[in-house]
Amino acid sequence: MSNHRITDNLDSLFDVLPPKITQSITGEEKNADLIEVILDLGRVPTARFSAEEYELTDEEITRKEIDYVVKRIGVFDGDNRAGLERTLHRIAAIRNRTGEIVGLTCRVGRAVYGTTDIVKDLIESGKSLLILGRPGVGKTTMLREAARILADNKRVVIVDTSNEIAGDGDVTHPAIGKARRMQVAQPPLQHEVMIEAVENHNPEVIVIDEIGRELEAVAARTIAERGVQLIGTAHGNTLQNLLINPTLADLVGGIESVTLSDEEAKRRGTQKTVLERRSNPTFHVLIEIQTRDSVAVHQDVATAVDSLLRGELLVPEVRSRTDDGEIKIKKTPTRPILQSIGVDPTPEVEFTGSEPQFQMDREELDTLPIFTYGVARDRMLKAAKNLNVPITIEKHVRDARIAVTLKHHYRDNPKAIAEAEELGLPIYVLRSNTAKRMEHLLKDVFNVKNGSLSKSDEQALQQTQGAIQVVLNGERWVELPPASSYIRRLQHQMVTQANLVSHSYGKDPNRRVRIFREDS
Repeated sequence: MSNHRITDNLDSLFDVLPPKITQSITGEEKNADLIEVILDLGRVPTARFSAEEYELTDEEITRKEIDYVVKRIGVFDGDNRAGLERTLHRIAAIRNRTGEIVGLTCRVGRAVYGTTDIVKDLIESGKSLLILGRPGVGKTTMLREAARILADNKRVVIVDTSNEIAGDGDVTHPAIGKARRMQVAQPPLQHEVMIEAVENHNPEVIVIDEIGRELEAVAARTIAERGVQLIGTAHGNTLQNLLINPTLADLVGGIESVTLSDEEAKRRGTQKTVLERRSNPTFHVLIEIQTRDSVAVHQDVATAVDSLLRGELLVPEVRSRTDDGEIKIKKTPTRPILQSIGVDPTPEVEFTGSEPQFQMDREELDTLPIFTYGVARDRMLKAAKNLNVPITIEKHVRDARIAVTLKHHYRDNPKAIAEAEELGLPIYVLRSNTAKRMEHLLKDVFNVKNGSLSKSDEQALQQTQGAIQVVLNGERWVELPPASSYIRRLQHQMVTQANLVSHSYGKDPNRRVRIFREDS
């Protein structure tokens, strides 16, 4: 953030505050981190910074000081917000039962140029973007910067409900560049102004802050169906928050209950009644702002919603900005929403770039140490015996390579499972404590296939037997063609039985086995 140009107009805010409060704030050297000033009747004034909060004076705020501020700012609108002309500062009022103002939140508004570099490619892609994040994390700042960038080449209209994006007054703040701004007389009328913007001003892009009502969600869908790019923010921190919010769920496609036929439910391995996405999402891409220098991106909202409803592992793209301004991109798995309608989740794995990197080389394991929580150990051992796969059940998490638990235990997040997550172990979640589920799990872990080998797999094993014979006849080593992890595991077993040595080299799909004599 240090490389970004910031315009905060703090002097304009300090001019409307009581002199003793202004004097106390201006004496600080960290005003670049000032977030807001709190003035409540009968309490001491407080300044909130990004990392701390402290009292400005020892004297309580009086009615006279509240009135001092109110007389110097703009008119409070329907949502009890006012602003300072040609600045981005926002003053919000708290009223008593008779309508008198008894508290003020003086929020510092900053135009930060360069904040969108972390998602600039998404903004310029032409796709509709929805931005989520907790209050104060920088949603509106990113929205403002996106409008400025797009306005250089496109017709951009901002629907500015509380004048936070383009500032108070009739003249817009320079931070929005060439974008045009439409003000909203009353917050409940925001959806009407959104439609009016499309019908009257021929925009290519519409920017909306704080989509929070059902009519606004409907208006956003109407705009998207007309081929206009939408960039907006909504209440919530994550995609999961939107899915369980009946008012805003339509922004990401909505949810409906569907009853399956007996045959389809059996094929899916679910109950007959399941949740599915109702329609195509209004927004194509969803950005979750985690910190000012880190975001999680769902590049395909439809696919992400489908994954969540099935209880599958959700893997957003995480983008972060280093201290020297470099943008790093990786994929990180998040905990799925586990429901009785879903199938067993896949194991949690670490991702680098777009290729999954498992934390263990499965085909080379002599035995797989497993930590179980709430899972019947005798059934797990019996399932392993039926599949002829080597496992041990460990008493301590630190001695295991994977953890296995049941769905209702996973939801409670017990200490043992939390410890497994901290250690970075893959965690498998079973829907029920049955041997069949455990066999399904072990087949997945050891990549055991059902039925007979395919013709290509049989040829690979025949080739392995020939290579073993070549090494036994005196050759120092032989490298086999690339194969799946299941075939590589069988190849290692064949080599061990011949009293030879083997190792795997390379990365999938080109990972392959090399066979050696013991004295090589």
